[in-house]
Amino acid sequence: MDKNVELTLCEILSSISSFDGLDLRGELSAFSFKALSPKEFIFSEGDTHCDVSIVIEGIGRYFCIDIEGGEKNKALIRKGGVFASASSIVEGKPSPFFAQAITRCTIASIPYCDLVALGSRCHSWNTFLRKLLERILLRMEKRKTDLLMLSAKQRYLDFLREFGTDAEHISLRQIAMYVGITDVSLSRIRKELGLT
Repeated sequence: MDKNVELTLCEILSSISSFDGLDLRGELSAFSFKALSPKEFIFSEGDTHCDVSIVIEGIGRYFCIDIEGGEKNKALIRKGGVFASASSIVEGKPSPFFAQAITRCTIASIPYCDLVALGSRCHSWNTFLRKLLERILLRMEKRKTDLLMLSAKQRYLDFLREFGTDAEHISLRQIAMYVGITDVSLSRIRKELGLT
């Protein structure tokens, strides 16, 4: 794999947790790297996907299909974010949702059981795993709270703040699904904000 991709993975890992001088490059053999094209799936609903996949570059999404056949974005993930199905990695059950690249993406994947084994052998990896799971839980809590407590306009403005220039690489349809509104409502909000 490209040394720049490995270096970026080391930077991402170190941004989540201190590895106390551990040479992370020596630990990268546990990871597999993959380049994804836009719309390529990381895993699909019904798959038992036991990897934790860290986004090295690009943007992807978690989504589900509602009872009417429409897509609903659960989350948008970018550099430093993670794709995993808790149902699969913890219980060995099929994923209830899809994970898909929106833009060209590079991911580094490690089987969850291997990540847990690294944590059993090395305190730094154990701390990393705990902090990673805490970040995921905090993000999920914020997302659910925002959908319940904020107006559509506030959610869109928060999205723009969070994603910055990355927002330019995400279609308005994907953004509307993420914010939890229709394309028409997003268009109206963007017009009010002078963004059209």
